[in-house]
Amino acid sequence: MQHNKRFFFKRFQVATFSMNAVLESSLSEFGYKAPSARKTGTTIAGIVYKDGVVLGADTRATDDMVVADKNCMKIHYIAPKIYCCGAGVAADAEITTQIMASNVELHMLNTGRPPLIAMVTRQLKQMLFRYQGHVGSSLIVGGVDVTGAHLYSVFPHGSYDKLPFVTMGSGASAAISVFEDRFKPNMELEEAKQLVQDAIAAGIFCDLGSGSNVDLCVITEAGVEYLRGYDKPTMKGERAGQYRYKPGTTAVLTKTVTPFSLDVVDESVQIMDTE
Repeated sequence: MQHNKRFFFKRFQVATFSMNAVLESSLSEFGYKAPSARKTGTTIAGIVYKDGVVLGADTRATDDMVVADKNCMKIHYIAPKIYCCGAGVAADAEITTQIMASNVELHMLNTGRPPLIAMVTRQLKQMLFRYQGHVGSSLIVGGVDVTGAHLYSVFPHGSYDKLPFVTMGSGASAAISVFEDRFKPNMELEEAKQLVQDAIAAGIFCDLGSGSNVDLCVITEAGVEYLRGYDKPTMKGERAGQYRYKPGTTAVLTKTVTPFSLDVVDESVQIMDTE
């Protein structure tokens, strides 16, 4: 049975590759080309602590090298005790989490029971796998259900991990170094919040695509505390003194004057209409 599964999965991979090749060749006939991967900027993170989960995210949204939004919300509601951090294409992450929140609400109405985080993660990874990475959403799903506190990371192609701490986005390398240095099991709330705050701040300072403020979301059995603008590490400071110098303060060591000989060929004066 296992051999048959591997065989059919291999056939599926070959068929998908062939389909993508046909689509790409048909696009080239009309002067189009397949979209290429784009680098996006975000730092999102989460940890499991003593009483629940702490999620964190920066608030900068970028369009290429332009900061499009300085106070973007990247921690999205899924269910009363399940939230999701989104990285990647902002529109894809927003719509993906909205669709998932709607599906989870329907699931709760049909079953009459609160949702499991594993169920939410499974639906997310199945939906993203269906689009083969063209929906550019990297997600961190965290929350508390009847089985305890859980934290998952879901990648754009549908793969996922379950970990005690996780980071994603272009600032993930800086944030994960903070977690690996200071994380420990069964942390207290204030210590966990400070750790996530420092991890997001590391992503903000070390990654140009991440910036502005730090948002936190604390999820416990008792409820959810969404801490919007919890920290503002990049606030502009005040100058401690005046830094103006009088002309001549810096000595001129050498001075060279090079004259240019110019011939005026034509001269015209235009008056600007200022009415």
